[in-house]
Amino acid sequence: MTTQWRVAGTYFEACTCKGACPCLFGGDPTEGSCDALFAWHIAQGHMDELALDGLNLAMALHVPGNMTAGDWRVVVYVDADASQPQHDALMQIFGGSVGGHPATLAGFVGEILGVESLPMRYLIEGRHHRLDVGDVASASLTAIEGQNGGEVTLSGHPVAVAPGNSGTLACSEHVSHQGHGLDWQFGGRTAFYSAFQYEAA
Repeated sequence: MTTQWRVAGTYFEACTCKGACPCLFGGDPTEGSCDALFAWHIAQGHMDELALDGLNLAMALHVPGNMTAGDWRVVVYVDADASQPQHDALMQIFGGSVGGHPATLAGFVGEILGVESLPMRYLIEGRHHRLDVGDVASASLTAIEGQNGGEVTLSGHPVAVAPGNSGTLACSEHVSHQGHGLDWQFGGRTAFYSAFQYEAA
């Protein structure tokens, strides 16, 4: 019997690249390698009859070169509010074992350094997004102001975490992570947020 699942909501990524991140276009990171924090807030979601609404998942990652070359080293953080069945469902979905676009992303991962369940808070206040993951990771980012005070958006980029959605370009105030050998703190770098929808193929 095929597992039926769908998750939708908002995600962001904040990384060490300067300017408009070339990774989104299949180019090399501006710093040679890329450290990043990715986060997903699930507004609506389910796996079969199991509801996943309101839960969060985040990943800290190190990419040694071009994103499309793979060999990503990843730490996965699952919302501590998730029950064990919900935790398992999120790991199946975002780990790629039940197909859909997450399976494509999982194909770039070379090593999972750890999986932890921690309290998470994902706040969206207009064009400002903030994430706190226990006491090990945090990020704060705000959309770049475009023409006439509007957003600066990007669509159709070939390396997309949320294909089919226009992304909003942002700048990080701060991004930090500590643990599993991925220790960094930076700000004033590239960030990006978007709606996302993943579902069983």
